[in-house]
Amino acid sequence: MAMRPALLLPEIVLFLGGLVVLMSGSFLPRTRQWATRVVAATALVTATVLAALALPGPAEMAMEGTFTVDTTTGVARIVVALGTLVVLAMASDEISGTPRESETYALLLFSSTGTLVLAGADDLLVVTVGFLLASIPLYGLIGIARTPLSAEATMKTYLLGALFGILLLAGVTLLYGVSATTSYVELTDRLADAPAAVVGTGVMAVLGGLMFKAGGAPGHFWVPDAAQASGGAVAAFLTTVPKIGAVIAAYRLVSMLPDTVAWPLLVALLAVVSMTLGNLAAYWQTDPRRLLGWSTVSQVGYLLVPVAVAGQSDLALPSLLVYLAGYTVTNLAAFAVTTAFPDRRDLHSYRGMGRAHPWLGAALVVALLGLVGTPPTVVFVGKLTTTAAAWDAGYVWLAVLVLVNTVASLFYYLRWIAPVYAGGEPPGVLTTPRAVTPAAWSASTAVVTAALSVVLGVGAGVLWSLVSV
Repeated sequence: MAMRPALLLPEIVLFLGGLVVLMSGSFLPRTRQWATRVVAATALVTATVLAALALPGPAEMAMEGTFTVDTTTGVARIVVALGTLVVLAMASDEISGTPRESETYALLLFSSTGTLVLAGADDLLVVTVGFLLASIPLYGLIGIARTPLSAEATMKTYLLGALFGILLLAGVTLLYGVSATTSYVELTDRLADAPAAVVGTGVMAVLGGLMFKAGGAPGHFWVPDAAQASGGAVAAFLTTVPKIGAVIAAYRLVSMLPDTVAWPLLVALLAVVSMTLGNLAAYWQTDPRRLLGWSTVSQVGYLLVPVAVAGQSDLALPSLLVYLAGYTVTNLAAFAVTTAFPDRRDLHSYRGMGRAHPWLGAALVVALLGLVGTPPTVVFVGKLTTTAAAWDAGYVWLAVLVLVNTVASLFYYLRWIAPVYAGGEPPGVLTTPRAVTPAAWSASTAVVTAALSVVLGVGAGVLWSLVSV
């Protein structure tokens, strides 16, 4: 097979864009760092256009069969690039003119590139490369806030990343040891003849590494701390974009596994643990970003449901892609509200916000109820179809647990919604201009993304037809 680098143009554009931003930012004065944001946005828009143009085409292989360019890869490219573009808009309020502005944009582009490598990987070694490229920039992004909390969160993320990275490499080594290949094309037949215990151990290790990247159990411990301690734009990015590549990589991995390993049950258990643990922990949170961090853990559980029934239901892959797109836009809307009011770091500090800023209040309600899975938002369509996929594959108990956890999640989202329209003044918050006047870019982003969540939900039929090609 040929290398065919032209098939990887979106990834190449993002990576080169990151290099240009990093290099040019070193020479531009602080007052002109905004130029690097323009370069980053241009790279993201270009990657989106290239991905959209290639989306209707047939599935093709690049890099000697180690990277797949198909509908799944195309959807991941578009969602990742547009999601990162939304994060750039949020960052315009938060880091514009700061000493680390260009470095932040470069790290965002590098991590996005790694996410796309994960999404298209058709080889265990490429999965490893994507894992590292998506993970290492996150350490810098979390620590760039330079606060005691961010330093602690960075260290926790780094140590867990190293641990689960070693676990992933160990799994790759085991699978290679019993198959003498890392290519998915050849692994299916060779693993069928390998010792089931070794194959099962290797698969568990690789999935464990991917769960760190996705933010799901058992690799979830860093997510709430990083969401709380990072800047708002960085928190929005790390709880949204990296999981796109990780979940798709998990789907591709389990799709090629032989029936000698009970991987559907393993993934289903990971899904149940993630959604249940995330919901239980989120209920007691008072910091909105930490709450969204635990919400991310629970959402990964829902995203793993179609992974658990990969190959057993025709609804599995389309429902996963719809859910990923819906979750991305909805979660970014919720985080955009927090960056619009960066000083409001307690749920009670949002008291009366909906009365003072009706559009932002509505955007927050749409985003939070959207994360629950309330119609007509697009997450509702994603959650409904993933549950249907589990039911269709005979996993009735998993579908029931999705519904139970969905109902349970409503309560902690309501804990945030209730103060938004409550009367009275928030205690001790409205003392700074940033707590009273919303940041312009973030406020606009929140309204637009919340509206998009509804529009995509209403037009879900069109979206479904696109991802089902």
